Amino acid sequence: MLINLYMLQKITTIFKISDLRNKILFVLGMMAVFRIGASIPVTAVNAEALQNFFSGNATFGLLNIFTGGSLSQVSLVMLGLGPYITATIIMQLLTMVFPKLKEIYHEQGENGRQKFNQLSRLITIPLAILQGYGFLTLLLRQGILSDTSLFAIVSSVLIVTAGAIFLMWLGELITQKGIGNGISLLIFAGIISGIPGAVRNAIIDFDPSKINQFILFAVISVIVIAGVVFINESQRNVPVSYAKRIRGNRMYGGASTFLPVKVNQAGMIPIIFALSVLVFPQTIISFLGTSSNQFIADISFAVSSFLQNQFINGALYFLLVVAFTYFYTQITFEPKTISENLQKQGAFIMGIRPGDETTNYLKLVVNRITLFGALFLGLVAVVPIIAQFITGIGALVISGTAVLIVVAVVIDTVRQIEAQVSVREY
Repeated sequence: MLINLYMLQKITTIFKISDLRNKILFVLGMMAVFRIGASIPVTAVNAEALQNFFSGNATFGLLNIFTGGSLSQVSLVMLGLGPYITATIIMQLLTMVFPKLKEIYHEQGENGRQKFNQLSRLITIPLAILQGYGFLTLLLRQGILSDTSLFAIVSSVLIVTAGAIFLMWLGELITQKGIGNGISLLIFAGIISGIPGAVRNAIIDFDPSKINQFILFAVISVIVIAGVVFINESQRNVPVSYAKRIRGNRMYGGASTFLPVKVNQAGMIPIIFALSVLVFPQTIISFLGTSSNQFIADISFAVSSFLQNQFINGALYFLLVVAFTYFYTQITFEPKTISENLQKQGAFIMGIRPGDETTNYLKLVVNRITLFGALFLGLVAVVPIIAQFITGIGALVISGTAVLIVVAVVIDTVRQIEAQVSVREY
């Protein structure tokens, strides 16, 4: 009761602050614009064939969750934020190859980050064109699109490319004028938009004889959510002390603090990147499967059947997520840079000498913690397959990946709202 009163008081306080209220209403308005775009189809499709395509392909079905069902409706924003996220990941990977990009991103401050983001936006355009053409061509060869003329395909590619660019702009607009991260909030909106339909289908298809399976399904869902919250908030605190310095008659330093190292340092990026890697070969195989050459068509069918096996697909997904978690953590967390910054500030880790020893110690800590984070992300990615195997219920609606994104977005947004409320109270 006390918790409910506290929450009600918080909500009332939030909406009493005009600036904060306007930001929240702006975010909700932009989400509504996104959902309107997701309901407008680009071209006429064979609805039955489209439904069969997504129900028979787990990878594309998971990808459809990230777009809030836009992909399965072949809507204006069917590509979602995929091209922009892929462009951002490519840019971050290129920092390892080109020192100049690394200097722009890490050493030139806010101006450098703006240049980096601008390059990501430019790369998004060709990626959106390629992804739009690839997916529309795939649907065409599957007999899903009814208008097969060249003009229809070209215009559809241009429209979905414009839709992807529009969503990218919408996400950045939310970040600037709203509250929270715009890109994450749009992905969040897409995921939760499928909940009402999933609940409705569960009620319509409810079978009293399977009540035990539904209870087990609910228990798995709660465990997944609790695990996501726990791991997402977990961190290793590395103790840091500051050396004492005497200036004139005053003594400075001597304080102790800690360096937080999160267990899930990479966030949701490895899962999204692994999904992109899984989708790409399946798209190519689908192209080759319609080849007039019987030998190529047979090989494509065999490889496609192999990849469509749930356990093989799940194992590949798990391994890719673990590998990309380590890879992305090495990009975003640089022990050498942190060690140099600590040394410049007169700080040191207790029992560890500044310089190379500190760098090696941080590498060891990060590698050990990343092991748990990587295994957790991999497990989260294959939760639908495990849940479906245990309960016999199609568990895609409780995708662990979707839960991870929803929890992370909710926690981050609530923290930002509470921070702004606290500032105004002070």
